[in-house]
Amino acid sequence: MAEHMLKFITLPQQTPKKRAATERRADFAEIYDDFEPKAAEEQASRCSQCGIPFCSVNCPLGNNIPDWLKLTAEGRLEEAYELSAATNTFPEICGRICPQDRLCEGNCVIEKGFESVTIGAVERYITDTAFEEGWVKPIHPVRERHQSIGIIGAGPAGLAAAEWLRSQGYQVTVYDRHDRVGGLLIYGIPGFKLEKEIVLRRWKWLEDGGVKFVLNADIGGKIPFADLRNAHDAVLVATGVYKSRELGGPGAGLPGIVRALDYLITSNRKGLGDAVPDYDSGLYDAAGKNVVVIGGGDTAMDCVRTAVRQGAKSVTCLYRRDRQNMPGSLREVSNAEDEGVTFTWLSAPEAFLGDDKVTGVRAIKMHLGLPDASGRQSVEQIEGSSFTVQADLVIKALGFDPEDLPAAFNEPELKLTHWGTLKTHPRTFETALPGVFAAGDIVRGASLVVWAIRDGRDAAAAIHHQLSHAAQAAAAE
Repeated sequence: MAEHMLKFITLPQQTPKKRAATERRADFAEIYDDFEPKAAEEQASRCSQCGIPFCSVNCPLGNNIPDWLKLTAEGRLEEAYELSAATNTFPEICGRICPQDRLCEGNCVIEKGFESVTIGAVERYITDTAFEEGWVKPIHPVRERHQSIGIIGAGPAGLAAAEWLRSQGYQVTVYDRHDRVGGLLIYGIPGFKLEKEIVLRRWKWLEDGGVKFVLNADIGGKIPFADLRNAHDAVLVATGVYKSRELGGPGAGLPGIVRALDYLITSNRKGLGDAVPDYDSGLYDAAGKNVVVIGGGDTAMDCVRTAVRQGAKSVTCLYRRDRQNMPGSLREVSNAEDEGVTFTWLSAPEAFLGDDKVTGVRAIKMHLGLPDASGRQSVEQIEGSSFTVQADLVIKALGFDPEDLPAAFNEPELKLTHWGTLKTHPRTFETALPGVFAAGDIVRGASLVVWAIRDGRDAAAAIHHQLSHAAQAAAAE
C-alpha cells in the first residue's frame, strides 16, 4: 500500500480540467474534461486509507471508496469498476451530479491544507472507462424467477430497483408517464452536468438485461391501478415528486413567471431535438432577457446556468439566506459565478411588478436570527430595505412537493403522511395496500439522486425478501 497510496503529502489535489467559462457558456456540454489515466491514478493515490473511512460513512450508498481508489491507483481498473458497481447502480451518474463537497469529499479526513481526494471525478472515470472497454455487461441472472414486478417511475429510484430485482431473476416491467427513461435525470438535470447520452446508454443496458419498459403510461387512467396490481406479484411506486411549490404575493400570476421544472424540462427537450412549442414561443427562452431565479437549491443552480446558456441578458439569483446556509452545492454556486450569474444573498421577493407581463421583482433584505426548531437560523425582514430587480423572466425554484397519488392513481386506499408523501412501513417499504411498495422521493420527500438510488435498492431487497418467504411458504404447503 505504501508504494501506491498516501501521496496527498506530495501530490496536490487536482480535478479534471474545467473548460473556460466563456467557452462553456455557449453550449450545454459537460464542463469538465475526462481524467487522463495517469492523472486519475495519481489522484486516487492521494487517499490516506484511513481506519474509519468517513467518505464511505457519509455516502448514502456506503460505497467502498477507499478500496476502489486503491485499485485505481494500482491500475486495476476493471476490479475497481466491479467494486464500485457492487454498491451503486449508476456510479458514472453519481460521479457527475452528487454534491461531493457535502458528502464524501466534504468528510475526507485529509487536513484542509492538503485538500480532499477528488472522489467524484475518479468514480466517473472508472465507469466511463468500463463502458469504453466493454466491461459493463448486461444483467444476466443466475436463474429466472416466474414472479413479476411492476415499477411505476423510470427515475433513479425505479431504475435502481429494476436493476437489483432483475439481477435476482425477477421479470421486471417499468412504467413511466414520459416518452424516455430517466425521469429527472433526463428531463430535469441540464446537459452541462449530465449529458443525456450517459442516461440513454443505461436505458439500453437495462433493456439488454431483460427489463421491459412501458412509456407514455397513464397509470390510474388508461391503465387502472387495480389492473397493474393484478398483472404483477408486487408493485413498487417510485414516481418522485414533481409538484412545484408556489410563491404568492402581489403580481404572482403575471405572465413571464414560470416554474423551474417546466423551464428545465422544456430546455432539455429542446436539446434532445423534440418539437417544443412553448420554447419556440419564447415563454421558456431566456435569450435577451433579464432573468431572476428565486431559490437556493441545486434546481435553482440548474436554472441560472441554463439561462446563461440560452443567452440571457442578465441572470440574478435571489436567496433569502446567505451563501453558507444555502441548500445547493457550493461548487455549483462557484461555477455559476464564473459564468456570470449574480447572487443577491439575504433577499426575498415581496411583489412582482408589471401590467401585462412581469417587468421586475420587488425584494426585501433579510437577516438571520436565532435558530428555529429545525436548527437553522430563522429569517427576518429588515424594515425599509426594499429594492427592485429588473426581470423579463422569473423562475420559481422553491422545491417540490408530492402529488396527490391516491387521486392520481384513483386508488384511495393508498395512505399519505401529513407531509403528503406515501406512507410506508419503515423496514418493509410496503404501503397500506398489500403487495404495493414505495421508495424514493415519493416517500422521503425531495432529496438527492444518490438517496433515491439507495432507497430503490433497499426497497427491491425488501420486495425480494417478502416474495421469497411467500414462495417458500407456498412450497411447504
